[in-house]
Amino acid sequence: MWIVSACIIGFLTDCIFGDPLWIPHPVRLIGWWIFNLEKLMRRVFPKTPAGERIAGTVMAFLVLLITGIVSAFVLWGFTKINYRLGFIVACIISWQVVAAKCLRTEAMKVQRLLEKNNLEAARRQVSMLVGRDTENLDSAQIVKAAIETVAENTSDGVVAPLFWLIVCGPVGGLLYKAVNTMDSMVGYKNERYRYFGSFSAKLDDLVNYIPARLTALFMIAAAFILKLDGKSAWIIWKRDRRKHSSPNSAQTEAVCAGALNVQLAGNASYFGEIYEKPYIGDPIRTVEAQDIRKSCNLMYCTSFFAVAVFTFIRIMFIVL
Repeated sequence: MWIVSACIIGFLTDCIFGDPLWIPHPVRLIGWWIFNLEKLMRRVFPKTPAGERIAGTVMAFLVLLITGIVSAFVLWGFTKINYRLGFIVACIISWQVVAAKCLRTEAMKVQRLLEKNNLEAARRQVSMLVGRDTENLDSAQIVKAAIETVAENTSDGVVAPLFWLIVCGPVGGLLYKAVNTMDSMVGYKNERYRYFGSFSAKLDDLVNYIPARLTALFMIAAAFILKLDGKSAWIIWKRDRRKHSSPNSAQTEAVCAGALNVQLAGNASYFGEIYEKPYIGDPIRTVEAQDIRKSCNLMYCTSFFAVAVFTFIRIMFIVL
């Protein structure tokens, strides 16, 4: 029961406070391990496709091993000192692996800049949220990029961490964040990471497979609750949920596109190269800056729905 309580407290704390910069964040430490282990692995293994695949795989296992051992030891150590202290640490870990308020805060900055017609600043702000090139985006493309980020990260940044926290506890939540961080740092299909980051990218797809689909279903329910177009969200999800190179990303993007009656995705530029992508949703209306706020509201409602369902299921397992 303490896992459920820590998860709920951590989630609510994130909703209120977000991620204060003055608190050391474990993801920064995980990122530091990834950065340095990548340099080490590239020196140790040959610079061939097979060598880089092995190097990236070894790096991933080492990152997960270090993250698991350190987090388990910290949690065990504080619990041995005092059970209540261990519970507080579990709450803090749960708080730090969920990123609902941070996602909303950064996305809303884009909306406010667009409302002030500060297109250049909006491009810079959205570049902090997406991996694509943003220098030449117009206002509609900026809005789409922000909405797609909120939709995708509703799963990656909120519901999936909550899922793994409930299933595996605080250590499981941090291991999930380690996988997610590796994917965001080395999981690109460019020349540098095509082989080195392939294992991390596939591992990220695997750990997000179930959470992404649960998030999509929760988001459809949230669309009805928020009086968005829940019926369209269901229809577009069934039709467009596979229209992405990732098996997971289009799940929530399709729901969001349907709920807002807009069209998302399409071709995008990465590192100066255009990548052809199918559209998701129907262009029933043109996107506008206010849609970013709607996507954030959808994210929060989806997240609360997920917490309620996960808590209920966990309690049922305990009772039974």
